[in-house]
Amino acid sequence: MNNNALTIAGRLISQLVRDRRTLGLIVIVPLVVMTLIGLSFPEGDTLSKIAPALLATMALFFSFLLTGISFLRERSQGTMERLMASPVSRLDIVVGYLLGFFLFALTQTLIIVLFTIYAFDINFAGDLWQILVFQVVVIAGSVTLGIFTSTFARNEFQMVQFIPLIIVPQIFLSGFALPVEQMPEFLQWLSAIMPLTYAVAGLSDIMLHGQSLLDVGFELAVLAGFAIVTSILAAITLRRGAAG
Repeated sequence: MNNNALTIAGRLISQLVRDRRTLGLIVIVPLVVMTLIGLSFPEGDTLSKIAPALLATMALFFSFLLTGISFLRERSQGTMERLMASPVSRLDIVVGYLLGFFLFALTQTLIIVLFTIYAFDINFAGDLWQILVFQVVVIAGSVTLGIFTSTFARNEFQMVQFIPLIIVPQIFLSGFALPVEQMPEFLQWLSAIMPLTYAVAGLSDIMLHGQSLLDVGFELAVLAGFAIVTSILAAITLRRGAAG
């Protein structure tokens, strides 16, 4: 792996560790949200049935939000301009930020998954380690999506405005609220191009039906391909400043 990318990742990690707002995005906010959701379903069986879709959605949402806002701050503070003026390729920058943000998104996802499963006594059929591995692939795509999307935002408010444009449609079309096969045909076509659809389907197969990672290989391949494509797009569209 390129040393430039590792250096960028290390600098980002040390900076985010010192930022108290990052602690809130990683730990406090997800725990509050998951607690409210868990308490809204007093019957354990109901929560267990929607847990896969819930965990996939929360992983996408919080990783996207954490990455997008934090990456935007990097641009607004002039860090991106200094990096792009140095002999570092755009791909190195994206990979470096991907590694740095990925560590925090992974921590956040682990907290959400373990808290939801054990605090609310969720029943699941698959192995816990396979659930976590699948979630790793989900957040990889979420992080790259956050980096890519943030390049089009001028401030944090605009970054938040991308949520109803990018995240909310995926929630409604992924099978979270209504099975995809019960949707009108044109919505099924839209659902087929959204990564959260495959995240919900794969995680549901593991947690509800006890399938292995090999059984959800197609969903994993789609999610991994999405992460690769969005990382390339992020490198192409990378800009120096938040107002660039």
